[in-house]
Amino acid sequence: MAKNLWNQHEVFNLNKGVEELVYRSNLIGSDRAVCNWGGGNTSMKTIEKDFRGRDIEVMWVKGSGSDLATMKADNFTGLNMEDIRPLIERDSMTDEEMVEYLSHCTIDSKHPRPSIETLLHAFLPFKHVDHTHPDAIISLCCADNGKEIAKEIYGDRFVWVPYIRPGFSLSKMIAEGVKKHPKAELVLMEKHGLVTWGDTSEEAYNKTIDIINEAESYINSRIQRDKMFGGAKYNALSEVERQAVLATVMPVIRGAVSDVKKMIVTFDDSEDVLQFVNSYDAPTISQVGAACPDHLVHTKRTPLYIDWEPQADDIEKLIKKVKSGVEKYKEEYRAYFERNKHEGDQMFEAAPRVILIPGIGMVNTGKNTMMANVSGGLYHRAIAVMKGSTALGEFVSLSENESYNVEYWPLELYKLSLAPAEVEFSRKVAFITGGAGGIGSVTARRLVLEGAHVVLADLNFEGAEKIAAEINAANGEGRAVAVKMDVTSEEQVEAAFAKAALTYGGVDIIVNNAGLATSSPFDETTLKEWNLNMDVLGTGYFLVAREAFKQMKDQGIGGNMVFVGSKNSVYAGKNAAAYSSAKALETHLARCIAAEGGEFGIRVNSVLPDAVLQGSAIWGSSWREERAAAYGINPDQLEDHYKNRTTLLVNIYPTDIAESIAFFASSKADKTTGCMITVDGGVPAAFTR
Repeated sequence: MAKNLWNQHEVFNLNKGVEELVYRSNLIGSDRAVCNWGGGNTSMKTIEKDFRGRDIEVMWVKGSGSDLATMKADNFTGLNMEDIRPLIERDSMTDEEMVEYLSHCTIDSKHPRPSIETLLHAFLPFKHVDHTHPDAIISLCCADNGKEIAKEIYGDRFVWVPYIRPGFSLSKMIAEGVKKHPKAELVLMEKHGLVTWGDTSEEAYNKTIDIINEAESYINSRIQRDKMFGGAKYNALSEVERQAVLATVMPVIRGAVSDVKKMIVTFDDSEDVLQFVNSYDAPTISQVGAACPDHLVHTKRTPLYIDWEPQADDIEKLIKKVKSGVEKYKEEYRAYFERNKHEGDQMFEAAPRVILIPGIGMVNTGKNTMMANVSGGLYHRAIAVMKGSTALGEFVSLSENESYNVEYWPLELYKLSLAPAEVEFSRKVAFITGGAGGIGSVTARRLVLEGAHVVLADLNFEGAEKIAAEINAANGEGRAVAVKMDVTSEEQVEAAFAKAALTYGGVDIIVNNAGLATSSPFDETTLKEWNLNMDVLGTGYFLVAREAFKQMKDQGIGGNMVFVGSKNSVYAGKNAAAYSSAKALETHLARCIAAEGGEFGIRVNSVLPDAVLQGSAIWGSSWREERAAAYGINPDQLEDHYKNRTTLLVNIYPTDIAESIAFFASSKADKTTGCMITVDGGVPAAFTR
């Protein structure tokens, strides 16, 4: 049941007007069973002073592209009601005419474009109006007998409006229906949603919640838990088994759905999802269509259902079904587009946004984690709607052509156009070892600034978590994840890449950066010291690169690796035989992988820094004293020593290395592999030759 969250003490401190509308909107949007992400709209009518100081009636309505849960005052648009009211006398108005007309009604040119459904609010003679898409109401409006059931629930208190796409005609139809039924308390929009109103903001909100709960109570009384969706056909695999299967399959899915643009892939195995995908009816009911226009914009008209009998040891069969299923889905989507397209329409990616797998759960795709999770969140809502509709009667949906005309509706496309432009590393996943350190953390931030998602792998898990939290706070949840990993442990490296697959679907960029350093005269170099350098800098780089190579091959969409070597990769550092040898191994390993990776579109390059002291855990160890001793100077003289031996007379910082890594990882280096860049300020002895 929807909770009434209105708090009079909170409202008491708000300014009457738009602030109160913001409060009501945020409450409505906070419950996704009441209002979908990005969907719904609210309004209020007030008296304001215009630019000439005259009192005018202004309607404040949600601006296009905002979300009720998070929107603020500047996300609302104010429109002059004196300019809008005459429109009710018109017989028709195209979407283009409506948008153009409303642009002249705004009281401030800086306000966002008003909601698609602005006239719905304007034509109703109420001070406060809410339009929402509650699960319970859409269940009713998507049942084949919904109108009859509505009479049982609401008696004669409702107006039923048959489905037509939002715009002038729907707004006028609603207004006329309410005018003919002066005792009406709500409007039910077939295959769409709910409209309610009130004289005050609190009254409108309370009415919305009460109306929803009446429907939900009725539906709950008719749901038979053991018979939902025809009952259970399959049992879910255990959580451990599900994750093991998904860690293998998600890179395959990511590759299959990324033929036009790369996609981020997430998964959801919540109880309601598992109940649905494991049911007898899921294969058929999931293909009926989207529950309402707000759903299909982010989920497409239907999900891809994988006809697979859950068995943890039958992953190869699942992989085959996923590949063939995605290809068939794309073929059918292209045909759907061709059957319904209008002149000038440009097809979106044809791949599914929602993939249902019995025994496993739901996989979602999107250009970033937020949008993948939006698709998943909306399909949760679709499951709830289908559960309600089938408890009442038969679930029905928009027709194919109705769906297309929403999916490719210019006004809906405009909302999508408000998203930030994509940049160099949009849709890409970077896996960075030593992610808590100076070079690793700065590189992570550098790549995230241009759109990347990052996995920060480090023995210092607390440090990696701190960096990930800072990145997410600055750039949005889901952009970074931390994982504890010892590069010398095959099991931990494999587990870390499984985590990358489960979180984002796979990897595109590997920054092999984790390291250490020791210094000893050659004849004093112990086997333990030698093995330590080889284990971390040699074996560690090998294990990380090997697991990345496997995952990139499974995806089939290329990728690239950047090894952080050292000046010592090409220069015999004094009293550093073990370290220098291991660093030379790294760069040659990179060239070997580059030679094998070309046919798979996998590029491998190396960056060779020198003496990056800033933020480095290595330089906080005995390495500083050891290097100072090798040069016969005091430890606090090292910075000047390294600066003065360069031809450019500069020190090297993590940002310098991050820039070179970003270059190799970017499209600017698409035709470069097996290469090295030395970033050392110019140490002649280390010039490559």
